[in-house]
Amino acid sequence: MYRQGMFRNILVFLMVSAMGISLASCGPKARPSTNQLDTPEHHTFAGIKLLNQGKYADAQREFDLAVQLAPKYSQAHAGMGLVKAYQGDYKGAFASLKNAGKYAKTDEDNVLFHVGRIRVYAMGMAVADKNWLKEAKDDFDAAVLINPKSSAAYYFMGLAYKAGLDFVQAGQMFRQTLDLAGDYGKEADSEWNLAQKIQRAMPGTVTGKKIAVVERITRADAAALFMEELKIDVLYQKRTPKTFDTAFKDPEKAKTAAKQPATASDIADHTLKADIQGILRIGVRGLENYPDGSFHPNDFVDRATYAMMLEDILIKVTGDNALATRFIGSTSPFPDLRSDLPYFNAVMVVTSRGIMEARNLTSGEFAPLNPVPGVDALLIIRKIKEELKFF
Repeated sequence: MYRQGMFRNILVFLMVSAMGISLASCGPKARPSTNQLDTPEHHTFAGIKLLNQGKYADAQREFDLAVQLAPKYSQAHAGMGLVKAYQGDYKGAFASLKNAGKYAKTDEDNVLFHVGRIRVYAMGMAVADKNWLKEAKDDFDAAVLINPKSSAAYYFMGLAYKAGLDFVQAGQMFRQTLDLAGDYGKEADSEWNLAQKIQRAMPGTVTGKKIAVVERITRADAAALFMEELKIDVLYQKRTPKTFDTAFKDPEKAKTAAKQPATASDIADHTLKADIQGILRIGVRGLENYPDGSFHPNDFVDRATYAMMLEDILIKVTGDNALATRFIGSTSPFPDLRSDLPYFNAVMVVTSRGIMEARNLTSGEFAPLNPVPGVDALLIIRKIKEELKFF
């Protein structure tokens, strides 16, 4: 009886062992290397380079080759996570980064894992939970605990703060990146300068902060800045003289007109619809509807058009209608701006008052057709406020 029980235990042990070996054999098998450069390290290095060039499909191929050679190579999984994030697959990105963390063996692996998570949080904050910035900060703390001189950790945490609209903290991170004098120095310098400009512009609304980081503002952005940052409706109410129309009007027609708010045919679902409608009610030259009733909210604004908008605001607020023709017939001080152009007077009005300036101070070019970055639009609005002593 004892022998039978012993035999049964041995048999169970052998069966369990066999099942374990069978399950292990079902896992991913590493393919053999075909040449000296066919290594997980080389493919991952090439993948990161391609990723930084925006060649996501090629980068994915390299990371796949790395994982085929070494299924548990942490840095390749981290690279896969970044590829997925850049393509908008944030759930897949975090899944790949989870593998990167699970397979991490070295300090470098762990730093890349935490920095990768920071990067994905910064890119995918819109789909992350409300505590995404705190989660990113936790990963940053973990990364610099491992390597206090990780310039990547500081740089990408700076981008995370920027995405979270905390420009003070972002500037500090970019400044630290520059002090470390490692990777991302050029990028950090550009971002640090932007953070400083945004702080000088002092956007007072969430909308203003969001527009501050865009490279070129749209017509909708301009409407939002005038309504929310300049508070143009309050400004006009305080500064423009009241006029009274005593002419007879048909009561029914007047009633119907009063029920029709100023709007446009293409802004129904736009996030800045209220600001656009506010501008249309007030009326600003350069931000009117097109003849077909559309507003074109996503069209970009160039510097010449922005100057015309500002000129119109100055005329209405100051009541100085002579501004509209003050510089007609004058000689242009800008080598790229003819005095017979329709926006010449507007450019002269705003530049003579220091509200706008030449784009290139060395050559003196105004660059009228160049786009208007969000931070520049905000700085200009701040100068308008100072000009009008409004606030």
